Amino acid sequence: MKILVIGGGGREHALVWKISQSPLVDKLYCAPGNPGTAGLAENVALRVDQLDELLEFAKVNSIDLTVVGPEQPLSLGIVDLFEANGLKIFGPSKDAAFIEGSKAFSKDLMHKYNVPTAAYGVFTDLAEAERFIDQTGAPIVVKADGLAAGKGVIIARTRDEALDAVRDMLSGNAFGSAGSRVVIEEFLTGEEASFLVITDGRQIIPLASAQDHKAIFDGDQGPNTGGMGAYSPAPVVTADIHEKAMRQVLRPAIDGMAAEGRPYRGVLYAGLMVKDGQVKTLEFNARFGDPECQPLLMRMKSDIVPVLLAVANGDLAGLDIEWHDKAAVCVVMAAAGYPGDYRKGDAIEGLEQAASLEDVYVFHAGTSTRDGSCVTNGGRVLGVTALGGTVKEAIAGAYAGVARISWPGVQYRSDIGRKALDRV
Repeated sequence: MKILVIGGGGREHALVWKISQSPLVDKLYCAPGNPGTAGLAENVALRVDQLDELLEFAKVNSIDLTVVGPEQPLSLGIVDLFEANGLKIFGPSKDAAFIEGSKAFSKDLMHKYNVPTAAYGVFTDLAEAERFIDQTGAPIVVKADGLAAGKGVIIARTRDEALDAVRDMLSGNAFGSAGSRVVIEEFLTGEEASFLVITDGRQIIPLASAQDHKAIFDGDQGPNTGGMGAYSPAPVVTADIHEKAMRQVLRPAIDGMAAEGRPYRGVLYAGLMVKDGQVKTLEFNARFGDPECQPLLMRMKSDIVPVLLAVANGDLAGLDIEWHDKAAVCVVMAAAGYPGDYRKGDAIEGLEQAASLEDVYVFHAGTSTRDGSCVTNGGRVLGVTALGGTVKEAIAGAYAGVARISWPGVQYRSDIGRKALDRV
């Protein structure tokens, strides 16, 4: 088979890494890819939003399956375009990807199909938003309705912070058009977990549990990011929580999407808040999480390609996924200034030393090459990921890799996975 992976971040490097291990694959491409994917696939100099050019490439090169990593091409309708041209592609349609493309739509879907979630309101008017904030009280959560690269969520500790966030979003100063409508929610407490499934629109295969770390600083302090690290399994997802997530969240959401005329095929990611044995849904994403994808794929024992192909064909019957008993931890190393304005072009040292460690893999995210050297080229630069017999061992392995890598101003959290240790 010839397979094309679309994207150029850490998630896509992980997908390329896993897909490249399949005996079914003869040739693997990644568009645009990064220096990490270049060692496993042939990088293609096309952006993820160049849908017509990607289609032409897939036709000319007789691609058997395309796997879409990021949310942008999904929301632009790449799946619809490829399928209209007779090509197999893994991912939800444009209508189905709207579950991530509009937080207002997603919340309304949850409300309609009784998926447990926080109380909320949707606003385009500042005065109406202010009334809701006053009625609900702080802390409170303000979200840009549209896609904002995982950063469009503000946890406002005070009324004034909430109003400032709403003003910034509605004015277009924060997140551009993505914030032209805002969703305001009650603040939920508990422990977050990432619950991902693969579905053909009817049948569901749950992936292993995981937990992401959104905030930039230790102790979940500071502004939200696209994700500063993740681990799997997540002890907070007990067998009981797993059953509730499937029955109360994923099954009604997937059935609800079908009932709305938006049948969902691909990966569906539910961000959950777990408290006192109950689950509430924070958000849905229409793709593999990043960085959750990295530890999940390192723990995946079975070949991923048959599952991806089965979803593209619309029938998962008879398939399942096997998992290693080991734990995996991913620590994101970010550029100076991230998640705000960040530096680019700093030389990265120590990649070979980190890669030489047993059961450690360095996934590239925001990197490029200059004069034969690897340099920073994004906010989240690397995802150092390790397997271990326990979460504690995986944490030690990941940070051993991190310790060998450096560049000016590098930043990372030192507490990835600590919540898991508290539960062991």
